[in-house]
Amino acid sequence: MFGMIPFSRRDDNMFDFFDNFFNPSNTGTPTFRADIRDQGDKFLLEAELPGFDKEDIHLDLKDNILTIQAQHKESEEQKDENGTYIRRERRIGTFTRTFDVTGIDENGITAAYNNGILALTLPKQAPVVPASRQIAIH
Repeated sequence: MFGMIPFSRRDDNMFDFFDNFFNPSNTGTPTFRADIRDQGDKFLLEAELPGFDKEDIHLDLKDNILTIQAQHKESEEQKDENGTYIRRERRIGTFTRTFDVTGIDENGITAAYNNGILALTLPKQAPVVPASRQIAIH
Protein backbone atom coordinates (compact mmCIF):
# COMPACT_ATOMS: atom_id res chain seq x y z
CA MET A 1 0.00 0.00 0.00
CA PHE A 2 2.85 2.42 0.72
CA GLY A 3 3.92 2.24 -2.93
CA MET A 4 0.47 3.47 -4.00
CA ILE A 5 0.81 6.86 -2.30
CA PRO A 6 1.52 9.52 -4.97
CA PHE A 7 4.74 11.53 -4.86
CA SER A 8 6.29 9.45 -2.09
CA ARG A 9 9.72 7.93 -2.31
CA ARG A 10 9.86 4.29 -1.37
CA ASP A 11 13.09 3.06 0.15
CA ASP A 12 13.93 -0.62 0.01
CA ASN A 13 16.25 -0.24 2.99
CA MET A 14 14.54 -1.63 6.10
CA PHE A 15 16.39 0.76 8.42
CA ASP A 16 15.37 3.84 6.42
CA PHE A 17 11.79 2.59 6.45
CA PHE A 18 11.73 2.51 10.25
CA ASP A 19 13.42 5.91 10.54
CA ASN A 20 10.83 7.42 8.19
CA PHE A 21 7.98 5.61 9.93
CA PHE A 22 8.81 7.16 13.28
CA ASN A 23 9.26 10.61 11.74
CA PRO A 24 5.91 11.34 10.04
CA SER A 25 6.94 14.92 9.26
CA ASN A 26 9.70 13.62 6.98
CA THR A 27 8.95 15.25 3.64
CA GLY A 28 12.23 14.34 1.99
CA THR A 29 13.80 17.74 2.67
CA PRO A 30 15.35 18.00 6.12
CA THR A 31 14.68 21.35 7.73
CA PHE A 32 14.70 22.99 11.14
CA ARG A 33 12.36 25.24 13.08
CA ALA A 34 12.94 29.00 12.91
CA ASP A 35 11.19 31.91 14.64
CA ILE A 36 11.39 35.51 13.40
CA ARG A 37 10.49 38.46 15.62
CA ASP A 38 10.13 42.10 14.59
CA GLN A 39 11.88 44.25 17.19
CA GLY A 40 11.28 47.64 15.64
CA ASP A 41 14.61 48.57 14.08
CA LYS A 42 15.67 44.94 13.53
CA PHE A 43 14.46 41.38 13.13
CA LEU A 44 15.59 38.54 15.38
CA LEU A 45 15.76 35.13 13.69
CA GLU A 46 16.17 32.17 16.03
CA ALA A 47 16.88 28.78 14.46
CA GLU A 48 16.73 25.59 16.51
CA LEU A 49 19.81 23.48 15.75
CA PRO A 50 20.32 21.24 18.79
CA GLY A 51 23.22 18.81 18.74
CA PHE A 52 25.27 20.80 16.24
CA ASP A 53 28.67 22.31 16.87
CA LYS A 54 29.22 25.92 15.85
CA GLU A 55 31.69 24.72 13.22
CA ASP A 56 28.94 22.58 11.59
CA ILE A 57 26.79 25.65 10.82
CA HIS A 58 27.41 27.76 7.72
CA LEU A 59 25.75 31.07 6.81
CA ASP A 60 25.81 32.37 3.25
CA LEU A 61 24.43 35.67 1.98
CA LYS A 62 24.03 36.27 -1.73
CA ASP A 63 21.59 38.38 -3.77
CA ASN A 64 19.40 39.17 -0.73
CA ILE A 65 19.07 35.47 0.12
CA LEU A 66 20.37 34.22 3.46
CA THR A 67 21.08 30.49 3.54
CA ILE A 68 21.56 28.63 6.81
CA GLN A 69 23.07 25.19 6.42
CA ALA A 70 23.98 22.75 9.18
CA GLN A 71 25.63 19.39 8.58
CA HIS A 72 25.56 16.70 11.24
CA LYS A 73 27.89 13.70 11.16
CA GLU A 74 27.43 10.87 13.60
CA SER A 75 29.05 7.46 13.86
CA GLU A 76 28.66 4.64 16.32
CA GLU A 77 30.65 1.42 16.65
CA GLN A 78 30.33 -1.72 18.72
CA LYS A 79 33.02 -4.41 18.57
CA ASP A 80 33.46 -7.71 20.30
CA GLU A 81 36.60 -8.67 22.26
CA ASN A 82 38.37 -9.66 19.01
CA GLY A 83 37.81 -6.25 17.46
CA THR A 84 35.23 -7.59 15.00
CA TYR A 85 32.30 -5.35 14.30
CA ILE A 86 29.02 -6.37 15.82
CA ARG A 87 27.38 -3.16 14.70
CA ARG A 88 28.67 -0.05 12.94
CA GLU A 89 26.40 2.83 11.93
CA ARG A 90 27.05 6.19 10.31
CA ARG A 91 24.66 9.02 9.61
CA ILE A 92 25.19 12.25 7.78
CA GLY A 93 22.43 14.82 7.56
CA THR A 94 22.32 18.27 6.05
CA PHE A 95 19.66 20.78 7.05
CA THR A 96 19.14 23.89 4.92
CA ARG A 97 16.78 26.86 4.98
CA THR A 98 16.80 30.06 2.95
CA PHE A 99 15.37 33.45 3.86
CA ASP A 100 14.72 36.56 1.78
CA VAL A 101 16.52 39.45 3.49
CA THR A 102 15.45 42.26 1.19
CA GLY A 103 15.32 45.48 3.21
CA ILE A 104 18.00 44.29 5.65
CA ASP A 105 21.31 46.07 6.25
CA GLU A 106 23.54 43.18 5.16
CA ASN A 107 26.68 44.68 6.72
CA GLY A 108 25.02 44.82 10.14
CA ILE A 109 23.95 41.17 10.39
CA THR A 110 25.35 39.40 13.46
CA ALA A 111 25.08 35.76 14.56
CA ALA A 112 25.53 33.89 17.84
CA TYR A 113 25.11 30.20 18.68
CA ASN A 114 24.28 29.15 22.22
CA ASN A 115 22.61 26.01 23.64
CA GLY A 116 21.38 24.77 20.27
CA ILE A 117 19.87 28.11 19.21
CA LEU A 118 21.35 30.13 16.35
CA ALA A 119 20.35 33.77 16.87
CA LEU A 120 20.71 36.18 13.96
CA THR A 121 20.19 39.91 14.38
CA LEU A 122 19.00 41.40 11.09
CA PRO A 123 18.97 45.22 11.27
CA LYS A 124 16.48 46.93 8.98
CA GLN A 125 17.78 49.34 6.38
CA ALA A 126 17.15 52.97 7.17
CA PRO A 127 14.43 54.37 4.96
CA VAL A 128 15.85 56.28 2.05
CA VAL A 129 14.75 59.90 2.23
CA PRO A 130 15.03 61.61 -1.12
CA ALA A 131 17.45 64.48 -0.97
CA SER A 132 15.89 67.86 -1.52
CA ARG A 133 17.61 70.92 -2.78
CA GLN A 134 16.57 74.44 -3.40
CA ILE A 135 16.59 75.84 -6.88
CA ALA A 136 17.60 79.47 -7.21
CA ILE A 137 15.34 81.70 -9.25
CA HIS A 138 17.22 83.97 -11.69
